[in-house]
Amino acid sequence: MSNPSATSTRLSAPELRATVSLAAIFALRMLGLFMIMPVFSIYAKTIPGGDNVLLVGIALGAYGVTQSMLYIFYGWISDKLGRKPVIAFGLLVFVLGSFVAAIGHSMAWIIAGRVIQGMGAVSSAVIAFIADLTHEENRTKAMAMVGGSIGISFAVAIVGAPIVFHWVGMSGLFTVIGVLSILAIGVVLWIVPDSPAPLVHVKAPLFAEVLHNVELLRLNFGVLVLHATQTALFLVVPRILEAGGLPVASHWKIYLPVMALAFVMMVPAIIAAEKRGKMKVVMLSAIFLILIGQLLLGAAPHTLWSVAAILFVYFLGFNVLEASQPSLVSKFAPGTRKGAAAGVYNTTQSIGLALGGVVGGWLLKLNGPSAVFFACSALVLAWLVVASRMKPPPRKLERAA
Repeated sequence: MSNPSATSTRLSAPELRATVSLAAIFALRMLGLFMIMPVFSIYAKTIPGGDNVLLVGIALGAYGVTQSMLYIFYGWISDKLGRKPVIAFGLLVFVLGSFVAAIGHSMAWIIAGRVIQGMGAVSSAVIAFIADLTHEENRTKAMAMVGGSIGISFAVAIVGAPIVFHWVGMSGLFTVIGVLSILAIGVVLWIVPDSPAPLVHVKAPLFAEVLHNVELLRLNFGVLVLHATQTALFLVVPRILEAGGLPVASHWKIYLPVMALAFVMMVPAIIAAEKRGKMKVVMLSAIFLILIGQLLLGAAPHTLWSVAAILFVYFLGFNVLEASQPSLVSKFAPGTRKGAAAGVYNTTQSIGLALGGVVGGWLLKLNGPSAVFFACSALVLAWLVVASRMKPPPRKLERAA
């Protein structure tokens, strides 16, 4: 829907409907993925194979493996067959994986379900659909709304998962995840607008410009580290809270105030960064907060109060980055390669999720929680060094003459 003659700097009504509905699909799907993180490490102790923390890490990260392998394929096939049928099919596969995990009562079944969930890798097709339905000068806003929806879904999942788990158990939680994805299919079929025109197929190589763009490579490395360390963190933190005397059903008492305060402080930081052209400074500050959080989790005494304070520092940084980085990808991507840039970004995100689960589980089994947090700290420090050389992102496009 890119139109060089368009001059509006606001999302039109059709663009707003398309962006909100597609962001809702992202949010519903990511909500399902995030919801197992705060509780699975505790639940795993009660099922066959769950005493092996390496298997627990594999279960958390397994969907990232298949997801990373299929993102590009889903984007390509959606060019051929259309966005809606491909996105609906991918969500249906995700539903199947959720229900497989729901009926499984062993680590093997749950890992199988997570692998199937990852095969519903529709994010690149959704990003491409947003590009179809928005004008060039409004695309960054649309991507920022998607990033914000992911951040909100993460906050809701982290707070709500312990409560839902207490009510319905892990099987019920996987069932809820499947139902959310069925709702997302309904949004795709009946709420998201159709593409306004036949898709234009570009025969030029899609990824050469993206893979040689240094700024995009920095962001790709960053999202890999961000989600690898997040997955690894949730292998350990629920166990720390339980060991501190807080049962899993009450973990929301820590997560709710932490996430609420972090979210309230994140929003004005991003708005101010956009308006004043200080996004690089805000991004580096957020990475530094994540580094401090990981270091303190590895070195500080673990009381409920200290863990809550450290998690606030960590999640303030995490929320800023989770909400802002998709927008930065859109800003740095070459004009005709935004979809390809998003596909590569989502692929590296999934690789990070997989690595965080597998390597985090291995480190936890080998050397205990501190090894996990210090390894994460080393990764985040490397990210901070890489990101420190990032060019300031381009400012918003000016209104066309």
